[in-house]
Amino acid sequence: MSPAASPSVATPADLTITPRNIAFGRGAANPRWWLGGDPVATTFYNALSVTFPQGEGFFIESVRHFKDEVPPELKEQIAAFIKQEALHTREHVAFNRQVTDHGYDISRMEAGTKARLDLSRARHPVAQLAVTIALEHFTAIIAHAILADPRHLKGAPDEVRRLWLWHALEEVEHKAVAYDTYLHVTRNLSAFRRWSIRVRVMLLVTWNFIKYRKTDMADFYQQDGIRNAGTWWRTLKFLFARPGLVPAILKPYLSFYRPGFHPWDHDDRDLLRRAESELAATSPAPAQ
Repeated sequence: MSPAASPSVATPADLTITPRNIAFGRGAANPRWWLGGDPVATTFYNALSVTFPQGEGFFIESVRHFKDEVPPELKEQIAAFIKQEALHTREHVAFNRQVTDHGYDISRMEAGTKARLDLSRARHPVAQLAVTIALEHFTAIIAHAILADPRHLKGAPDEVRRLWLWHALEEVEHKAVAYDTYLHVTRNLSAFRRWSIRVRVMLLVTWNFIKYRKTDMADFYQQDGIRNAGTWWRTLKFLFARPGLVPAILKPYLSFYRPGFHPWDHDDRDLLRRAESELAATSPAPAQ
């Protein structure tokens, strides 16, 4: 293996991946456009949330397939990863139920997500794992942006903001589990082959991520009767200017293509500590 293909950084030895069994906003009545009354910002997060229950189920499957092939420490991290993702699934099922309570039909979005994941499930287990590490990179860098800049959730109801804060915290915390699993199970491949697989899969995942987030947002806009040029212009401003998620994630996104990349090249444990403190400062609702 060439030095360029070997990560120079590893998952911190003192990192603890902690499943936090918290329920959010049960029985709450949130506004239809819950993020500061902004239909664009609300739609962006709603469209993400629709994909989470099925997507996180796929992540669990793809990593669990290799749990008996990895070293004991990584096996423990996989177990914690699975628990976290299962809890995320539960909470976003509940959140999505609140979305549908406002009259939105998300069945087309869910069907599209299932069809794309079923295509991935038909591939080799290593290819499925590569899809997972690409999508986990997206979730980790978006999570980092949410934790780093309060503007992203400004105006959200307290329990909704806490839900996304909690989810972001745990996505950053376990951001390397699938990647470390990939490194282990592909250890006998050539350096170029390992790099090539993950890069080619990331390019495809990126295309689909952009395409289908736009499709799902268009579906929400259509249901709200605001699918027009003005709304799309507001969407561009939301994504690129205020609060500007795309500029915030662009550099860390591109880092994935670097030979020798590792998710912990950027040590953001300070954000984890801040988010943990914020969650602890409020009284969590009991899990249902």
